[in-house]
Amino acid sequence: MNSQLTSNAEALRLFFTDDIYLVEDKNQMSSVEPVTVAEAPAPEIAVMPMINIQYQNLPEKPTLVEEPTPIIQKESSFEFLGKNQKGILILVHDKENKVSTPVGTELLRKLVKAIELTNNDFALVNYAHYPDTAFEELKTFFKCQLVLSFGVATQQLGLNEQPLHQIAKVGDTRFVFTKNLHDLDSDQLSKKTLWGSLQQLK
Repeated sequence: MNSQLTSNAEALRLFFTDDIYLVEDKNQMSSVEPVTVAEAPAPEIAVMPMINIQYQNLPEKPTLVEEPTPIIQKESSFEFLGKNQKGILILVHDKENKVSTPVGTELLRKLVKAIELTNNDFALVNYAHYPDTAFEELKTFFKCQLVLSFGVATQQLGLNEQPLHQIAKVGDTRFVFTKNLHDLDSDQLSKKTLWGSLQQLK
């Protein structure tokens, strides 16, 4: 005898024309225990202790300390002939010669000899190499008490005007202002007046 059971879907459709519903059978599910999913433990969060930092008396901006500006003092230096042992300064003015022309140099030699001076006694400076140098700078360097100026005017030295060929005194320094040595040699009147003044310096 053939079995009447079939699992063919087309054959089953012929027998079952109504809708089929799936109904839950509580009796069969009673033996099934619900599965409980264990929750993973929550991770521990480490809490760092609060550090209370107090800032006291801190300046908002760094303080800059300004260094004092150094004062630069000009140090004078002059080239001169002689040893300046008696504080006598002789100024000449010649842009082309060391002292003056041969004629002017010879005249100076005679004048210095006439007042009994040697090269050790005075300092001879050619002012043409130091234009616009004030007398105060020369005095500080040479410590001069007597100045014989041949061709260097009072204005150039920063002094008030003084008479030519005569002894004048400014402060504690004596002066004799006269012509350039070369020009003085041919001026007999000026040379005579100067000669008389220089005799008073002996």
